[in-house]
Amino acid sequence: MRTALLQSSGRPGSVVENLKVLDEAADRAAAAGAGLLVTPEMFLTGYAIGDDVARLAEPADGDCADAVAGTAARHGIAIAYGYPERSGGTVHNAVQLISADGGRLANYRKTHLFGCFERDHFTEGGQPVVQAELNGLTVGLLICYDVEFPENVRAHALAGTDLLVVPTAQMHPFQFVAESMIPVRAFENQMYIAYVNRVGPEGEFEFVGLSTLAGPDGIARARAGRAEELVFADADPVALAASREANPYLRDRRPGLYGSLV
Repeated sequence: MRTALLQSSGRPGSVVENLKVLDEAADRAAAAGAGLLVTPEMFLTGYAIGDDVARLAEPADGDCADAVAGTAARHGIAIAYGYPERSGGTVHNAVQLISADGGRLANYRKTHLFGCFERDHFTEGGQPVVQAELNGLTVGLLICYDVEFPENVRAHALAGTDLLVVPTAQMHPFQFVAESMIPVRAFENQMYIAYVNRVGPEGEFEFVGLSTLAGPDGIARARAGRAEELVFADADPVALAASREANPYLRDRRPGLYGSLV
């Protein structure tokens, strides 16, 4: 499945403008043959927007979800987008996967919050593995800091995730995560990982870009630079099956030795 990575910080604080950016990207991605478009973390609202996080948060089935569903159906492309999700009295840092016909496939709430900013504005999620079937692949969802915990990605590998979608807000000076950790995670867990970042200054943060889609051989199939960019790469189920057959990591595990890890 050709996958489009939208590296952009959009227009922080303006949902209307970000929906326009998303629509334009979906048009370009669909024209290039992509079956899935992935945005960065908190794309619909902006990340470093302070108390506006709570003001702009919406339910998973709210007006923004309807707008994204309309964009997906109009262009015939699935979309995974980051947004603040309101659920009763709590707000979650979330990613939702919408199908190419506008249906809601999956919604994931970030389980590992990073730093005081996130802990002040969000409630952590409690479901570690969220998946959906899309174009012959099992797609899993994580968000940013989540992927830096090897247990999270291994849980997805054991649950059969083929393509792990990770919207992120990766900031300076942690660019080694995009450059080195993501390809290693893909290799050690035998999956594709689409890691899609914000870019440029925003509030107190400097987002580093470097969005990538890494394959199960540990090689980046696509790598963005430090500017706004739409990049493409393929998640090939045939190549994935061959890689899993050749790589023994998951077969050679000895879970009985790992009890001390938990």
